[in-house]
Amino acid sequence: MSVLRLSLLALFIALSVIGAAIKVPAVIGSVALDAFPALLAAAFFGAGSGAVVGGLGHMVSALIGGMSLGPLHFIIAIEMALLVSLFASLFNSGKKILAGTIFIIGNAIVAPLPFVFLFDFAFYIALVPSILIGSFLNTAIAYIAIPRLNSIFQGVYYKGGVKG
Repeated sequence: MSVLRLSLLALFIALSVIGAAIKVPAVIGSVALDAFPALLAAAFFGAGSGAVVGGLGHMVSALIGGMSLGPLHFIIAIEMALLVSLFASLFNSGKKILAGTIFIIGNAIVAPLPFVFLFDFAFYIALVPSILIGSFLNTAIAYIAIPRLNSIFQGVYYKGGVKG
């Protein structure tokens, strides 16, 4: 891994930390604006980079929120990494609207499903509205930022990887 690529990933993880401090009112304290840097990294640098930023970003958000679900946040971080990877694959193949839609639905509806079995359906129903709002906000911010930042990252981006 080149120094440039590592530095850019560190930048997006730092943006994720900042976003993690901006919370969306929710039942649990980890719903925040921590995912949009992962979506940016996914769009500019590919699925692997986006997944790293997404997983680490969620863990930092959970820490800032008090780790209300404890070790279950590791499951959520894996889900986030998978969703961001899927987003990157679809987005970079030209299916931009589908990528955002699947990310929002996957993050807000599908990813919390394990909590139906771990807790109960009422907990799931309580989570979904705030996660849906958080997912929509993260995706909207990413979609606003991507075209504006594209010219900046155009010089360092090359077919899913960073030059250098």
